[in-house]
Amino acid sequence: MKNYFGLGALLILMACNNAEKKTSEGKDTTTHETEVVATVTPDFKDIKLQNIYTSYISLKDALVSSKQDEAKIAAKALGAELKNYTGCENTAITANKIESAKDIMDQRKEFTSLSSDVIAMFKHAELKKGAIFVQHCPMANKGEGGDWLASEKKIQNPYYGSEMMECGAVIEEIKAK
Repeated sequence: MKNYFGLGALLILMACNNAEKKTSEGKDTTTHETEVVATVTPDFKDIKLQNIYTSYISLKDALVSSKQDEAKIAAKALGAELKNYTGCENTAITANKIESAKDIMDQRKEFTSLSSDVIAMFKHAELKKGAIFVQHCPMANKGEGGDWLASEKKIQNPYYGSEMMECGAVIEEIKAK
């Protein structure tokens, strides 16, 4: 039994010593590969819905990347698109809250409400081709969960970004009829 503990301790020590190597200047020299996800943007019959979807995905991607300033820009564009779509005026207000949020955490909190509204809208949208994936993270919003839309099945979590990039699952697929 002692041999197993000794071997385990040795493996942990070796793993710790072989962690990220840095140069004497303190720069990170490890390589980080980013997986490029092939996406097929859904094609809507209504051009206004197409623009709303494109703006929404830009916002989601900015939150996935934890880029607060890009999220503000995307939220502003989305708010303008929503404001010009009948029945989405309140959702436009939520987009404006994301634009004016003081930090990324507040942006992500408002994103839950915004996503809920746009998911309901896109469930009834007419797609010419492609699919939309409704995804869910059970840990978002302090365990209350949160949904979002994506153009691919691969999970890229906008509620946690790189902290828990793949936390979540596809819960529904909206397809062209």
